[in-house]
Amino acid sequence: MDYQTGFFYLFAAVLLFAGYRVITARNPVHAVLYLMLAFSQAAALWLLLKAEFLGITLVLVYLGAVMVLFLFVVMMLDINMDAVRQGFWRHFPLAALLGVFVAAELIAVLWAGFPSITSSPEAAGAGVNAAGYSNTRELGVLLYTEYLYPIEVAAVILLVAMIAAIALTLRQRKDSKAINPSLQVHVRASDRLVVVPMAATQKAVSAGDAASTEESNKP
Repeated sequence: MDYQTGFFYLFAAVLLFAGYRVITARNPVHAVLYLMLAFSQAAALWLLLKAEFLGITLVLVYLGAVMVLFLFVVMMLDINMDAVRQGFWRHFPLAALLGVFVAAELIAVLWAGFPSITSSPEAAGAGVNAAGYSNTRELGVLLYTEYLYPIEVAAVILLVAMIAAIALTLRQRKDSKAINPSLQVHVRASDRLVVVPMAATQKAVSAGDAASTEESNKP
């Protein structure tokens, strides 16, 4: 076994462990940290497969931006884990059934694709690239020629998801106080201060009565 195979098994083992801990960690912050570890190991596997562009993109985009944002959001939400765990075992059979179905689907698709990959003549020389070969250029040509329509469909779906997220988070809250700036500009002093006439609650005291009251209060 050469060093490349050894690194592959090492990265794959850490990736499987991190993925398992993502779904079993009790603390959501720990789950996000394990997910970041899983992404880093997946990027290392991409580098071993000579897909440098995908590996660097995974590190820069997901580890450098998306997962850090997820981590800050999870830390600020202060999730009540006791309320989240309620009803876990009640929904576990359905979730396990769906998980088995998805796993069987993935295995069927991958199992059908492995023979065609290993037996194709291109696979024999897949590790040898010609001089001046650009992995990024080949990926871009493939995405924007053969997979152009799936890329456009994915872009539209992401746009709809972004608009829906903005619409859900910017709804008016009943417990918040909002002030219209246009009303503040057109405000007048008479609108802010109103003099209300009120009847006197005590009888007015004359000057002579006030002087006599002071004399009587002196020791």
